[in-house]
Amino acid sequence: MKQVLQSLKTGVTELTEIPSPRCHPGHLLIRSSSSLVSAGTERMLVEFGKANLLDKARQQPEKVRMVLDKVKTDGLMPTLEAVRNKLDQPLPMGYCNVGKVLEVGRGVTGFSVGDRVASNGKHAEIVCVPKNLCAKVPDCVSDEAAAFTVIGAIGLQGIRLIQPTLGEAVVVTGLGLIGLMTVQLLKAHGCRVLGLDYDTSKLALAQKLGADTVDLNQSADPLGAAMAFSRGRGVDAVIITASTKSNEPVHQAAQMCRKRGRIVLVGVTGLELSRADFYEKELSFQVSCSYGPGRYDSAYEDNGQDYPIGYVRWTEQRNFEAVLDMLADNRLKTDVLVSHHIPFDQATTAYDIISSGAPSLGIILRYPEPDPFSDSRLLRRTISRSEEVLEGDRSASTVVVGCIGAGNYATQVLLPAFQRTGVDFRLVASSTGVSAAHAGSKFGFSEITSDGRSVIESPDINTIVIATRHDSHAALAGEALKGGKHVFVEKPLALTREELVKLCENYDECIRREVSPPLLMVGFNRRFAPQVQRMKQLLNGVTEPKTLVMTVNAGHIPRDHWTQDRLIGGGRIIGEGCHFVDLLRFLAASPIVGVQATSAGEDSVTATLRFADGSIGTVHYFSNGHKSFPKEQLEVFCGGKVLQLDNFRRLRGYGWSGFRKMDLWSQDKGQRACVAAFADAIRRGTSSPIPWNELVEVTHVTFDIMDVLT
Repeated sequence: MKQVLQSLKTGVTELTEIPSPRCHPGHLLIRSSSSLVSAGTERMLVEFGKANLLDKARQQPEKVRMVLDKVKTDGLMPTLEAVRNKLDQPLPMGYCNVGKVLEVGRGVTGFSVGDRVASNGKHAEIVCVPKNLCAKVPDCVSDEAAAFTVIGAIGLQGIRLIQPTLGEAVVVTGLGLIGLMTVQLLKAHGCRVLGLDYDTSKLALAQKLGADTVDLNQSADPLGAAMAFSRGRGVDAVIITASTKSNEPVHQAAQMCRKRGRIVLVGVTGLELSRADFYEKELSFQVSCSYGPGRYDSAYEDNGQDYPIGYVRWTEQRNFEAVLDMLADNRLKTDVLVSHHIPFDQATTAYDIISSGAPSLGIILRYPEPDPFSDSRLLRRTISRSEEVLEGDRSASTVVVGCIGAGNYATQVLLPAFQRTGVDFRLVASSTGVSAAHAGSKFGFSEITSDGRSVIESPDINTIVIATRHDSHAALAGEALKGGKHVFVEKPLALTREELVKLCENYDECIRREVSPPLLMVGFNRRFAPQVQRMKQLLNGVTEPKTLVMTVNAGHIPRDHWTQDRLIGGGRIIGEGCHFVDLLRFLAASPIVGVQATSAGEDSVTATLRFADGSIGTVHYFSNGHKSFPKEQLEVFCGGKVLQLDNFRRLRGYGWSGFRKMDLWSQDKGQRACVAAFADAIRRGTSSPIPWNELVEVTHVTFDIMDVLT
């Protein structure tokens, strides 16, 4: 199938062939019939992409501060590489989609195959959308009209926040698509509406839709017009749907309002507010969050947990339904808001139009009608890139890689590291297909897919890289072992003891069955870092117990992030803390025989490890520090000597004969060396670089830490 993707690096928009997405639990798989290009929002994304690096930085000063903090801790080159990789990722465009349901995901009720639905799906021939972001389209509403559902919901949520009453005077500043839908919805609420804009054609449309207007391009006095419109009292409310860097719309809104008037920002403006504007009138100001309650709440959107209607009457899904009801009653006009109809196979023309400055409003993308040939093409979940990756270009490597998962870490760290080892990239999978297409192009995979199982089942592949979310690691690793594949699984190995026991059974079965059993390795890269390897060399000559102190300035992660979900990410100790347990286990070179732990909240934990040889290791894993402070520091005390490692850039030795320091130009946490050791072990037929019993031991210890804390 084809999907519209934009490069954040260059701003170029392309129609790209990608695998059809899988239908996830709690989601609907939808075949698109129409989608709406939002000139305002999507133009901003295109303009941002086309801006040079300096202009991008000016537009996002908060991201610049994050970059500068990373430079301080990690060094210039790793930071620049991270920024380039971030900008290199394709951005799926669009959020106003209409189509028919092809498949209903597990756990979804209220929808059936064949239902016509409006959703916030992307500009793609097939989309997979959470059920709470979909609403059934009434039979009397056309696909083209239903494509305005999400735009209408954005305006409706802004209206709900001002809580209008019959007869109130409301100003709408900015008469783009959202502004014009807002005008109609306010009129349906029984409000009198005054529209402000610089575009005469949009002003004329607003008048047709029942609003009074003020042309800001004709030196009109908007304050005087608003005062006259409100019969000298000041308007009751202002909804700002404009997009500008200026602070003027908010300042102007405050001056227009009556005492205790309400201002809601739906669009994007400068926010340097004047206290005097708001103080004397006791004005309220609120920023509207997209489609309504539930937006950006992963429990609602991704997991399908609806809000009880008795407590939250209008969720984003119920706002969709309200807009569709208004369309069904002919109280919203959308035909006058459409400036262009474009076949989907010419979708990039829409972006040429909105970025050229040519007059445009709503651009409808029309998708091909179903037919046997297109159905076969659309539903393909594996796509060959043989026309780009010629058979003769493949290396004679004995490491033939299939990768499941193509997210940030895979494309920024793991796959570049594997590429350096000269492996043969055959098949890469991601659930949506978008990141697989990006990884396939960037690293030269022969095929791309949205079906992870096909990677494991491929007879050509002997090595599986697992870089998915944590809850799938153990099951995928077990399936790969059953298939006789070597496995490199990104940490953690498992999230529960039950998963780990099952995986151990799979591994033991492989050992019994195979003459040369496959290797299984976890991406515990810290032990392969060059400075840690040097520490290990120095510590090998120490016979007395060691004291190891690992301090991790982990930083804050929101509670609703997937890594914090114990069922999906495992939480931070199991999900990331395992790195540091493994590092101390490696340097102590002795089994862990005891665990103690305490916490000041689950994200700030101190765990003390007791080793069989009498050594003690402490991991301070804290989320309450400042991000400009180094993330990882390690100190080892033994035999009257000290080793101090600062963020994998500076290593200092105190009391060591012949060793004082080892500094690096840039941070090296051992990712490349870790992958290289794994690939080399496969080629040589040697054992795994990290012994299996240590992988299991470290994983059990992270479970022990969590058991103590709970």
